[in-house]
Amino acid sequence: MSERIPSDHASVTSLRATIARSGGTRRPCLRLPDDVAVEEGDVVRLLLDGATTHARVAADSSGLLVRGAYDNERLTREPGEGENRLVEWCADHDRGPDDAVELDELDSGFCYGLREPGDRVVYDVPGRPDQSLRDIASSFRE
Repeated sequence: MSERIPSDHASVTSLRATIARSGGTRRPCLRLPDDVAVEEGDVVRLLLDGATTHARVAADSSGLLVRGAYDNERLTREPGEGENRLVEWCADHDRGPDDAVELDELDSGFCYGLREPGDRVVYDVPGRPDQSLRDIASSFRE
């Protein structure tokens, strides 16, 4: 069950992040701040304009980043098959390389919200999945 939390709530930590370019492509990606509580390979929920997306944390020589946000976790492993919702969000909000964004930490290591600086957003924060169900699902992928 989800919980509604505004971006200016005392429980929300807002971190400054930037939009960057993904490798040699022109696609935007999200450069994560140093103090975000994730590691390379983690899959997190990224809330974009009311939609819950799934994003895999990657790393390059400059630090951690998210190259795409997708409709489900499977698409984070096979990004060519689905729409990259992060690219859509950047286009809808006119955000490009070196533009600042706010990354709201809603559930550390699991769920984050993305918004333009100065905007107030109310997030529907999803609950964490049951660990035993995740273990079962992981066993099918192996």
